[in-house]
Amino acid sequence: MTGTVLRETRDGLAILTLNRPQKLNSLTVELFEDLDAHVTAIAAETDRVGCVVLRGAGRCFSAGHDLGDIAAGEALPRPNFQALVIQALSELPQPVISAVHSHCYTGALELALAGDIILASEDAKFADTHARWSLVPAWGMSQRLPRRIGRAKTNEMMFTCATYSGAEAVAMGLANRCFPDETFFADVEAFARVILEQSWFSHRANKRLLVDTDGMTLDAGLGHEIYHTSGRGPDMQERIAAFAKRKG
Repeated sequence: MTGTVLRETRDGLAILTLNRPQKLNSLTVELFEDLDAHVTAIAAETDRVGCVVLRGAGRCFSAGHDLGDIAAGEALPRPNFQALVIQALSELPQPVISAVHSHCYTGALELALAGDIILASEDAKFADTHARWSLVPAWGMSQRLPRRIGRAKTNEMMFTCATYSGAEAVAMGLANRCFPDETFFADVEAFARVILEQSWFSHRANKRLLVDTDGMTLDAGLGHEIYHTSGRGPDMQERIAAFAKRKG
């Protein structure tokens, strides 16, 4: 790995940081190769990592796909490489939080949409500018964005290339929460720590249920939950006993 994505793991929380601050964390093939390696490792560490935060170093989350990389002609390690890395990130067994401050444009928004939860700073700037550059999404925008905010709002974002603040992102359902700029990363970690306090077994099982039933009819989804539930986790008795002790 080349250091374009850094990893820090503390008490069950893995923090992945896009690390090209001098280039506003614009997304290159090299960066996706580093991200791929980290995602592959984290997928196998369910006993050590219970939640993942993806964030950007420096001034912003990411300004998007590196246009210089596009113009130079990207040499991909395999076809559809970036889309596959984003898919792998979205399919991690652990909950994934995308922590977006300042710029999150186009390819960066496609990356952020891999998160189960998006947390935004007040100064966040979300936009899909594919149409500004005569480009068409190839990393998942046309599928993940309408599933998160609906078709009508997706039409608006894609056709106007408009920019939306953190508060506006929350209002449209793109982001879950908006935190003050000054305390953003501390607030993101506090949010993640609440997730980590709950059962990691339940998180993995619930995420799998939601993924597996996405797009099913209600009847099919209910049947899947009933007959494919993971049931009780190995920490259930311990958690109930701890609760009873506190109540007593």
